[in-house]
Amino acid sequence: MSSPVIQLLVLAGIAIFLILRLRDVLGTREGFEKPQVTQQPEARQGRANFEVIEGGPDADIIDHVDADSAAAKALGAMKQADGSFGVGDFLGGARGAYEMILMGFEAGDLAKIKPFLSDDVYASFAGVVEAREKQGLTIDANFVGVREMKLVGAEFDPTSKEGEVTVRFVGEQTSVVRDKAGEVIEGNPNEVKRQKDVWTFARIMGTDNPNWQLVATGE
Repeated sequence: MSSPVIQLLVLAGIAIFLILRLRDVLGTREGFEKPQVTQQPEARQGRANFEVIEGGPDADIIDHVDADSAAAKALGAMKQADGSFGVGDFLGGARGAYEMILMGFEAGDLAKIKPFLSDDVYASFAGVVEAREKQGLTIDANFVGVREMKLVGAEFDPTSKEGEVTVRFVGEQTSVVRDKAGEVIEGNPNEVKRQKDVWTFARIMGTDNPNWQLVATGE
């Protein structure tokens, strides 16, 4: 057998072998077939799951109030009106504001906390401080910390864009009342007492001023 014929037979054999291997890998299709479904890469799967989470409840809200509550709807509206607003961030700021305002009131130093008080609350605080001064009384107080804090309500006015958030605090502090002579007439400097307060903070959402004001107090 001549050399060219042998070469042709070898090449034909190789071609047949390759065709059979391709059929094993790709399979055969007859007529219209659905394309094969391949598993998505991990990165794409993670993105798909993330998109489902994005479309679900806002954890920043439902971590603090019931998902179907009026407070949750109000908080959601606040976040739509102000992209910088976060419930967790607000509560962190409220914790610090509670200590600052409470200690400013106890010390009778209202000047530094006035920007954080509504006119009505400031007038109420000022009346108490003035009455103490007339009696010659002073208060020595030390803030120990916030034992409990819970968001208990929220409201949003879509017309004025004003948001209100109500928080219940349980604070701990030491406090004594002294007379004109400096003698302790009430309290014990070594006794830690709990103080319960329910405060409502308000702010016009979407404005350049990030500060919330204390607009109502209760127990």
